Amino acid sequence: MKQFEANFDGLVGPTHNYAGLSFGNVASYSNAAQASNPKAAAKQGLLKAKALADLGMVQGVLAPQERPDLYTLRRIGFSGTDSEVIQKAAEQAPALLNACCSASSMWTANAATVSPSADTRDGKVHFTPANLVDKLHRSIEPLTTGSILKATFNNDRYFKHHLHLPEHANFGDEGAANHTRLCSDYGKAGVELFVYGQSATNPNAPKPKNFPARQTLEASQAVARLHQLEDESCVFMQQNPDVIDQGVFHNDVISVGNQNVLFYHEQAFLNTEAKFAEIRQKMNSEVHFIKVSTDQVSIDDAVKSYLFNTQIITLPNGEMAIIAPTNCQENPAVFAYLNQLVTLGTPITQVKYFDVKQSMQNGGGPACLRLRVAMNELEIEAVNQHTIMNDNLFTRLNTWVDKHYRDSLTVADLADPQLIIESRTSLDELTQILKLGSVYQFQK
Repeated sequence: MKQFEANFDGLVGPTHNYAGLSFGNVASYSNAAQASNPKAAAKQGLLKAKALADLGMVQGVLAPQERPDLYTLRRIGFSGTDSEVIQKAAEQAPALLNACCSASSMWTANAATVSPSADTRDGKVHFTPANLVDKLHRSIEPLTTGSILKATFNNDRYFKHHLHLPEHANFGDEGAANHTRLCSDYGKAGVELFVYGQSATNPNAPKPKNFPARQTLEASQAVARLHQLEDESCVFMQQNPDVIDQGVFHNDVISVGNQNVLFYHEQAFLNTEAKFAEIRQKMNSEVHFIKVSTDQVSIDDAVKSYLFNTQIITLPNGEMAIIAPTNCQENPAVFAYLNQLVTLGTPITQVKYFDVKQSMQNGGGPACLRLRVAMNELEIEAVNQHTIMNDNLFTRLNTWVDKHYRDSLTVADLADPQLIIESRTSLDELTQILKLGSVYQFQK
């Protein structure tokens, strides 16, 4: 039976804006208060997804969430009609309104952690939505994320869905942005690499000084238990606290893996060699650790260009390609490195560049926009087929974006009561296109 790694990209929501909500994310902070272009953002994401489908990859989409989130605004004391709730929040607590308008669910690398059936004791694909407790604007996502995942992977015979972890800092969970699966083949048992920022229950353990360590060891261990993973299938590795303090808020900003390749910056981890030895021992097959030195690419250049927030995909011919943002082309050091990389004899033989600047300016590159799900043929057939990218869906979604999305959105525009009407109208039509059902019940 054929095995695939599918990518499910988050559709950019109609309230895509630059409110600078993500402390520790340099791009998010540095572009705060600029005007965004939701229509361009959504179309850039669709073009990337369609291009991967055209390359022969299994490519799907995940729906955005309803924003402004009036459910949360009402929970924290704002009352009245929908327009009155938005008006009161804008006047009394604009920062809270901004958080409840965030389109951050577009970055589906943070939607969940996924373990394929080849790794789990019950032989099912397991999903645990990330609780994202470190950031208010993201902490309101998990229940609806779970609903969208269940509507997308909607067959209990093949898929197992878990509730997100307890909403406490000890279990801070950022999903697949801190999780990489290494394997010789997608359908064979692999090693799931859980990267964490700190141990919440060990006060003496290393941790960053300036920026938060969003993923805890305790959360990673809990997900591994939920997913019925054996000890031989897991490696828990700590991210270097110093690079977190340099703006590397997730592991997927400093390393990325695919099959038997781990592409990483030399400053990415603590205890690197010992943990790599553990990976080799548990893999029991060849692993390519591709190290980028600081002399080749500085941490600053890596963060600005999102060199490691790229996707590594295995093409149908067996070669690996890097899917990179055009920002990597525009950074001389990074572009020079990537040109050299494809000549080094590693499994990575080509680089393909995509313009996702609307996402990049808010702190998310190509890898942030996708959730990876390794599946066999039967499991792919069990997925909601209306979410799988093809020519027809690409056309329908572009038409949908043209119909409903604004060309410009400022932070001040978030107080416009019309925005919730536009958002609900667009999502109502989208649920019909993707045949999702009532996935937004938690946001009413």
